[in-house]
Amino acid sequence: MSHNSIGHLFRVTTWGESHGPAIGCVIDGCPPGIPLVADDIQAFLDKRRPGQSRFTTQRREPDAVRILSGVFADDAGRQVTTGTPLCLLIDNVDQRARDYADIKDKFRPGHADYTYWKKYAIRDYRGGGRASARETAMRVAAGAVARKVVPTVTIRGALVQIGRHRIDRSRWNWAEVGNNPFFAPDPAIVDTWASHLDDMRKSGSSVGAVIEVVAEGAPPGWGAPIYGKLDQDLAGAMMSINAVKGVEIGAGMAAAELTGEDNADEIRMGNDGRPRFLSNSAGGILGGISTGQPIVVRFAVKPTSSILTPRRTIDCFGNETEIATKGRHDPCVGIRAVPVGEAMMAIVLADHFLRHRAQLGSGT
Repeated sequence: MSHNSIGHLFRVTTWGESHGPAIGCVIDGCPPGIPLVADDIQAFLDKRRPGQSRFTTQRREPDAVRILSGVFADDAGRQVTTGTPLCLLIDNVDQRARDYADIKDKFRPGHADYTYWKKYAIRDYRGGGRASARETAMRVAAGAVARKVVPTVTIRGALVQIGRHRIDRSRWNWAEVGNNPFFAPDPAIVDTWASHLDDMRKSGSSVGAVIEVVAEGAPPGWGAPIYGKLDQDLAGAMMSINAVKGVEIGAGMAAAELTGEDNADEIRMGNDGRPRFLSNSAGGILGGISTGQPIVVRFAVKPTSSILTPRRTIDCFGNETEIATKGRHDPCVGIRAVPVGEAMMAIVLADHFLRHRAQLGSGT
């Protein structure tokens, strides 16, 4: 299996499976001299960690990260990056392979079971193996490092829709995101989502979600025309997250309903002598290059395919059968996708920052 890496100058390669002994990543291109200890990474991993509420999988993984290489003590005694490859590792401690014994020869509809088997003629049926969302823990770890490469950029994510239930954007409050188990910026939606997911969980079903990630503080100029577009790389990064089936930048699909007048992000001069955009339909990116406005990305996550409700399928011998997945699963995988989306935003922006600096000699 190839294609386990993302990025050019800031390059992340992940490895490991859901029920293997450990998962990890290697980060190439991190500049030297950046203070980095495990606690800097752990804070973000804790946001994604399973088993923190009844609305996510009850798999109990501490997700304690270790830095195996790429750091050393500087003259002041601080642990800093050396510029050599960083290797991060998380041990898997709560695997239950027996939960998947009944489905080892069956393909879960909507999951990667069938396609992995057709491509490789072998698959790890324990939690999906490499196709498991367990892999995204290492994206979050790498994203924590990426944030240190672009410390002037603030990256925040929020859940804006579960099933048919959307937030009220007039009540958007970033301060509320950390106060509820859904990363919801609208406190009034929390009870509705809780009731909806309780119904999903009790019925053995699942539901999808939409996540919005916003990056503020990126200067104008990051990204490149044609095949190095910032929005192109962001779309690809978000689409690479497990279960993502749609990505929007700025107005996204809604732009099709706008007129040219409505869609145009008009510009005036601000009191500080800098351009001031009057709207942000472009999501902070024009021609593949950042404008200096907030970069806004949304992505849709499908319902998890691991459900208790029996579904029709086939097995690897060509027999028609039914399947119901036991074990511990998220009724809405979109909840824990919020810190993953933040991480992918950070990884792409760190890469584009370094690419911009390499080409033009500055970060702005």
